[in-house]
Amino acid sequence: MGLPRVSPSYFARIRLLVGAMMVVVCGLCLRRFGYDVGLPFVAVKYGGSVLWGAMVYLLLAAAFPSRWQGYEIHIAVPAVIVVELIRLVHFPALDAFRATTAGALLLGRVFSLWNIVCYVGGIGIASLIAGRVWRASPSSSTLSMAARADTRAAPPSC
Repeated sequence: MGLPRVSPSYFARIRLLVGAMMVVVCGLCLRRFGYDVGLPFVAVKYGGSVLWGAMVYLLLAAAFPSRWQGYEIHIAVPAVIVVELIRLVHFPALDAFRATTAGALLLGRVFSLWNIVCYVGGIGIASLIAGRVWRASPSSSTLSMAARADTRAAPPSC
């Protein structure tokens, strides 16, 4: 009666969620302290957009099961484009939500094509980093399958 076995994908999802939380903290720190530490406007504005795109990717990668791995990019890019396009839509209730801190962080206030570029860049960077972490982790299912294949392929030693 030991502890129940936990699949490697569970640990991968936990790592992705922790990564997303770290990106959120970095984004909030950038927004709050970026100008205080002397960062230029461009770094604070577009750095936050890159981090927001990375957060979207990491949350989607954590939500999808491992058999859907790779599709999160195909969903994250249209999702961030739709969120940016929603900024072109104005009606009183949506504008009132945008005026709040949560609305500004989630939806933003002003449409910009540069934001889309930054979001896609953040998605790309996060997917590269997440892919390296996934492959480098000893609990990764792809790594353990490759290790098992290596042991089966090796001839027995005498």
